[in-house]
Amino acid sequence: MPRMVGRAKRLPVPERVRSLELSPRHLSLLALLLFDGPATVNDLAARLEVAPTTVSLMVGELSRKHVLERREDDADRRRRIVSITAEMRPEIQDWLAGSAAAWRTALAPLTPAERRTFVDTLLTYERALDDQGATG
Repeated sequence: MPRMVGRAKRLPVPERVRSLELSPRHLSLLALLLFDGPATVNDLAARLEVAPTTVSLMVGELSRKHVLERREDDADRRRRIVSITAEMRPEIQDWLAGSAAAWRTALAPLTPAERRTFVDTLLTYERALDDQGATG
């Protein structure tokens, strides 16, 4: 696992993205927006398992850097939808595409049941880490 994480960290980061000085927490947020599409702050917070205020701060920071934008929800003008700006989308996509392609290559030969087992195993590992942190 450490070797895989180390290798993923060595994937080339486009210069424009590198200059933004993003942290790992930004990577998770950007990956959700890139692969799952625009979302509200509350939806992003739930998926990232952090407080909405944390996501709101990240969105504000990335909005000032012209990476993200907020717009009104056409269905409910009180809601704000967060998305990657058209200007930055190609760079973000280039940055994250290598990792996504590697996952597709690794998972493609597996049956749906095998993929489910793999994902369940990773989730169990994550919960065990959380349990160790709570007791350690």
